[in-house]
Amino acid sequence: MQVNGIPYRTVWMAGSAVRMINQLLLPHRFELIDLPNYHATADAIKTMVVRGAGAIGAAAGYGMAQVVMQAPDSSAFCDELAAGRALLRATRPTAQDLFYAIERVYQAALNADTVAQAREAALAEAERLADENAAAGEAIGRHGAELIRDGARVLTHCNAGWLAFVDWGSALAPIYMAARQGKRVSVWVDETRPRGQGASLTAWELQGEGIRHTLIADNAAGLLMRRGEVDLVIVGADRIALNGDTANKIGTYEKALCAAANHVSFYVAAPTSTIDPDCTTGDDIPIEERSQDEVLYVTGMDDQGKLTRVRISHPEAIARNPAFDVTPTQLIMGIITQHGIHKPTELPVARC
Repeated sequence: MQVNGIPYRTVWMAGSAVRMINQLLLPHRFELIDLPNYHATADAIKTMVVRGAGAIGAAAGYGMAQVVMQAPDSSAFCDELAAGRALLRATRPTAQDLFYAIERVYQAALNADTVAQAREAALAEAERLADENAAAGEAIGRHGAELIRDGARVLTHCNAGWLAFVDWGSALAPIYMAARQGKRVSVWVDETRPRGQGASLTAWELQGEGIRHTLIADNAAGLLMRRGEVDLVIVGADRIALNGDTANKIGTYEKALCAAANHVSFYVAAPTSTIDPDCTTGDDIPIEERSQDEVLYVTGMDDQGKLTRVRISHPEAIARNPAFDVTPTQLIMGIITQHGIHKPTELPVARC
């Protein structure tokens, strides 16, 4: 995808450094950040400089390659690989793509005969993962665009666009593809709290693509569906269980309930790397609890152009901040992967 006419991926390798878009600054500033070692890459994942299932996976894969490239050429080589793997795995507990990517790069290194070959294999596998993620997003776009008629009004939640992947995205990819096919499409954008990634990231992406969009408060979706102003809901996923239960940004479950009550089709878009072969149902998906500050404070640009954080609650207030919820399979009409549109109970599974 492009920013000011220049094509970008969300994350890539530049020599031995991982380079990525600093998503914490969007939409107010577009800046790149270089991460010289896997400790810095792990921190960027944990602090959400990079976020979104596919982008987290690619960043973690590159981070694991950094572990291999930077490990000492000695008897401690394997110990360093194990330590780096553990550090990266501990950054975000819910996103399946992170674990999938780390394991693929880690196993590629372990299967090599020499340290030099391990370093070469790890980097090659990380690059392969990133390319696969971008290609999967484009394929999801092709398949999902079949669901979008000319003039459709699509609702999405949070950000599952190209910023959440290496390129194209998941939930937004069908919208991008439909627009490039000449279809008129408009998008209802929500997730204004707690992190506002719909407001800050999805709206920014759609503006850059020239796609008509309207930002709404999170709780407005039900009313719009009841009024018949939403034709289709497409969301992304951070982890999908084998039975089709899907974890995504907090608030997704509520959108699915509203869609079911108002007979609006509800689809999930995700590559097969998001499906967890070791997770039987959504009850097995760990739900990340993030800092209460994300609920108690908001950050934005003031009238003087300065990024400012302000508290929106009384000083003694406390908050709960589950980052994800689980939408049960019976509320999902289909799951769009790079291989096509599937019934939630008939999913193809990618294994390391």
